[in-house]
Parts: sequence; structure tokens; C-alpha cells
Amino acid sequence: MSLSGKQQRHLRSLGHHLQALVQIGKQGVTEGVISAADEAITSHELIKVRRSSDCPQTRKQVATALAAALAADVVQQLGHTVLLYRAHPDEPVIVLPRG
Repeated sequence: MSLSGKQQRHLRSLGHHLQALVQIGKQGVTEGVISAADEAITSHELIKVRRSSDCPQTRKQVATALAAALAADVVQQLGHTVLLYRAHPDEPVIVLPRG
């Protein structure tokens, strides 16, 4: 699913005050990180992921790997933080604007 600019702005505004639920350390994106991120995004739909400074992967590599593994959309990459969105399959809570 591809998000429009209006939808991305809406999600960024919702994600501004969120705390990072998933931390990526010196081992990078592992199966444990993917599992934790999958649980978090299933229950919250919109999550922040924080990459530590000693992570061997770049922010873009982390965002791409997690988005592919979770079937999620990358909403924003800023500093060491990535904002990911995936609608809940049965009961979505976040209502995206049209367009």
C-alpha cells in the first residue's frame, strides 16, 4: 500500500508524540527485533523504531528491512528514528484521510 502525501502528514502528526516501542542495537535488524516490531505494530498500527548509534545498518537500511518484513509503510525517517504504519487487519483504529 502506498500512502498519499496527505495521509503521510496525518500519520506524522499522530506519531509526533509517540515514544519508540522498538530499539535496534548493535546487532541490527534481527528476528527478535522483527518479532517485537510485528507485535507492536499489530496492536498500535503506528510505531516508532529507534536505531542506536552503534547499529551497523543505516537508518534507510533499517526502515527498508523492517517495512519489507512487516508489510508496513515507512511514514518518516528522521534522525535515528523511523515511523512505520500498518493498518490492523480486522479492526483498524487509525482512520486515514482520503487522497
